[in-house]
Amino acid sequence: MIAASACLLGYCCRYDGRTSPSPALVKRAHEEAVLPICPEQLGGLPTPRTPSDLYGGDGFDVLDGRARVLDRDGRDVTKAFLKGAFSALEKLTKRNIQVCFMKDKSPS
Repeated sequence: MIAASACLLGYCCRYDGRTSPSPALVKRAHEEAVLPICPEQLGGLPTPRTPSDLYGGDGFDVLDGRARVLDRDGRDVTKAFLKGAFSALEKLTKRNIQVCFMKDKSPS
């Protein structure tokens, strides 16, 4: 089993409530089991939601507490992104997922 960002599989869970399907991943999901993952929803963020960006560094810096995730209205959503990341990691670990395709340029 592999995992992939749910939006890449056709789920409408992007910040704007839309999808961003990858034809190759959608096809693959018809041929083998693929676990859909949306860290933002796992972190409790709604869909649709205000877009968010990293400030002060990258994802490693967020994990170390040196950077934040802010939505474009200025709200700090770092805790929700961390909760979602760790929830996704737990799901991947429990299923022994070795390959995961995530959405490029997503703050998750």
